[in-house]
Amino acid sequence: MRKIIVTEWMSLDGVVQAPAYANEDPSGGFKHGGWHLPYFEPVAMKWVAQTLEGAGGYLFGRRTYETFAAYWPGAPKDEEVLSRPLNERPKYVASRTLKGELPWNNARVIEGSLAALKDGDGGDLLCIGSSALVQALFALDLVDELRLIVDPVLLGGGKRAFRDDGVRRPFRLVEGQLTSTGALLATYARA
Repeated sequence: MRKIIVTEWMSLDGVVQAPAYANEDPSGGFKHGGWHLPYFEPVAMKWVAQTLEGAGGYLFGRRTYETFAAYWPGAPKDEEVLSRPLNERPKYVASRTLKGELPWNNARVIEGSLAALKDGDGGDLLCIGSSALVQALFALDLVDELRLIVDPVLLGGGKRAFRDDGVRRPFRLVEGQLTSTGALLATYARA
């Protein structure tokens, strides 16, 4: 059985909304788009590249898929360390509105259950961003590992990956590293 690994760029108060671009996701009046970029430096870039390279495929919610599909197929050559695995490997999209094969290479809507997808053949699945999908994966008890970049900033509100559902889910720190900008790179496995 392959693992499902969740990766998030997160503020100290748990916000994961719109880390990369100013206009990435202004829903709910969110005004801090692009908050992660001041903390993204070479050590974090290497960590993200290794995380992407280690995945057998990717899981996306519809919004994250659409954002990535609009950018990564035509990404600049200097971002090839990220674009190559994203463009080449299978991509599975959880969506109620999209259907079947999707325009981005090797992308398709998930048919059947998330549990069946996890039980399928292939390498580990990396869920990137996609806060609503992450919440669903936790509700179904399908998350095996967390890979977080926690930036030293409080955003005061926005979408979060972890729901207040009263369920205790223990994890153990597998690896941690501090970057020059004060961001923490942390890998946690189910305890």
